[in-house]
Amino acid sequence: MYSSGIRLSFCMKNHLIPTLPFRFRRAGASLLLALSLAACTEEKKPDIPAPTPDPVNTATNAEAKDYAQYTELVWSDEFNGGGAVDQTKWTHETGGSGWGNNELQYYTNSIENSYQSGGNLVIQTQKQSQDGRDYTSARLITKGKQSFTFGRVDVMAKLPKGQGIWPAIWMLGSDIDQNNWPVCGEIDIMELRGQEPNKILCTMHYGTSTADHRYKGGETTLASGSFADDFHLFSMVRSKDQMRFFVDGRQYYTFTSSDASPYPFNNPFFMILNVAVGGNFLGNPNASTQFPQQMMVDYVRFYQYK
Repeated sequence: MYSSGIRLSFCMKNHLIPTLPFRFRRAGASLLLALSLAACTEEKKPDIPAPTPDPVNTATNAEAKDYAQYTELVWSDEFNGGGAVDQTKWTHETGGSGWGNNELQYYTNSIENSYQSGGNLVIQTQKQSQDGRDYTSARLITKGKQSFTFGRVDVMAKLPKGQGIWPAIWMLGSDIDQNNWPVCGEIDIMELRGQEPNKILCTMHYGTSTADHRYKGGETTLASGSFADDFHLFSMVRSKDQMRFFVDGRQYYTFTSSDASPYPFNNPFFMILNVAVGGNFLGNPNASTQFPQQMMVDYVRFYQYK
């Protein structure tokens, strides 16, 4: 989630080395909606390996098909082990620079902040001082280990809640080292502001330069309860010139090449899972916010069709 400036219904994550990407919220519905959406950023680390190619030929999956037709499991992490996260699939990004969004957390690679337990990945945010920051959390990426193009991404997760708590499931273009954000593109599959635990957001970020950053997306709410009450399935189906967004198998937003120019979203992207604390997008925790907070992920799966 990059961000710099006003964030609409979505957020962006900013890379600070060697460039600063930004992630914002949805532009469109109204000024009020626009102001309710903030921005976020992510710090890019020089020691992360170069992007990997897709595991299969993506040309045969360029055609858009129904959600249920994506049945060939190509890549997954079921988080069935115990203890540390599988380092063959995920890299920890660490640091506490504010991530371009005045966030308060320090991302660590400690097992206290990310671990596997009971068949789930747990990203745990704690009120804990480290390197001048008052909170610790974790951010996991597949950059350099797995890229994804056309197909369906499924993430089954139970989300945290509370003022200032910001979980996200999102993707960045695997060519970010060659094409700075937002030229590489950003896909925010799911973002939630903890003080609105029944609403999720999705957003696409793109443009020809950081000065030309543009974004567009959608949102949906639960009829009852919140995303913190139980696990829900967050999905994105990507085909040539089209992306469709789902929650629990229900489609709620479509984004096509007619919505963006340039359109970088036919390229390989890598996955990111994180929980941020505070920042411009949603405000900081207050006395009502309880810690620790946890985002629990049952699985991440990537499907294609034959």
